[in-house]
Amino acid sequence: MRAAHIRSFDPENPASVVEVGDRPEPATPAGWVVVEVRAASLNHHDVWSARGVGLTPEQLPMILGCDAAGTDPDGREVVVHGVVNDPAWVGPEELDPKVALLSEGPQGTLAERVAVPAVNLIDKPPQLSFEEAACLPTAWLTAYRMLFTKARLRPGDAVLVQGASGGLANALIRLGVAAGLRVWVTGRDAEKRAFAERLGAHATFEPGARLPERVDAVMDSVGAPTFKHSIRALRRGGTLVNAGATGGYVAEVELARVFRLNLSIIGTTMGTREELDRLVRFCVDRDLRPEIDAVVDLAEAPGAVARMAAGDVRGKLVLVP
Repeated sequence: MRAAHIRSFDPENPASVVEVGDRPEPATPAGWVVVEVRAASLNHHDVWSARGVGLTPEQLPMILGCDAAGTDPDGREVVVHGVVNDPAWVGPEELDPKVALLSEGPQGTLAERVAVPAVNLIDKPPQLSFEEAACLPTAWLTAYRMLFTKARLRPGDAVLVQGASGGLANALIRLGVAAGLRVWVTGRDAEKRAFAERLGAHATFEPGARLPERVDAVMDSVGAPTFKHSIRALRRGGTLVNAGATGGYVAEVELARVFRLNLSIIGTTMGTREELDRLVRFCVDRDLRPEIDAVVDLAEAPGAVARMAAGDVRGKLVLVP
């Protein structure tokens, strides 16, 4: 079958190691099924994988991709939840010490077919296209969990999103506005801030800018460059939710401010199958659709990875086999 995969790593030019060609048909352990992929979306995770972050040479070749929508062996239209748990694990999904994403052990979704545990399939409602549904399982699921499970935000609360244009920021803005939050966003340039406003952000600011008032929560996936500002932007008792560190892993933290103002710093990644199901229904109920930058053939995967690595994306990049 045709798939976008890597056989080596390149930290400086990740797109250079992405190949599109034949790979073996997916194996199906007990309890797994093969999904015919109708659409898959790209994430920063795929860029990091091509750079060699999170994978070892022994795991190569590896098919990239965490997100997909397609049909199961019975013809049911499904959304793929990309988080795979150890079958023996009985606790909360996210606390499984052996948890892995598709493309981190199991082969990924940027292929004509992908094998996944049958329990990882969520019904795709007819109101969502395959391309729209394929955008939800990573960036949008992470955003949903950040806003509603971790920060527990309610209509009327104020939230600051650090970063204006990527897939996660897009999802945070759209979901926050749809849920009745006051959404503020930082962006490095005027074009990115304008894009955030087109998505519905109520106000935008330059990175590090002083805000008109402190917020109930900050959503931060940038890391070191924004972390200090994120802490300072919080009201007393506020919550900082961190889901990544695209700008650097080591950040300065003003501990006196953290304990004096009773702040919470919470880490999170991805989300559960139940949260994905709730997210899908939320999108249908609110007539909410992911912003898609482009839909391209799987053959264009190297170029799509190059665009994402360069930060030249407004919304999600979707690939169709």
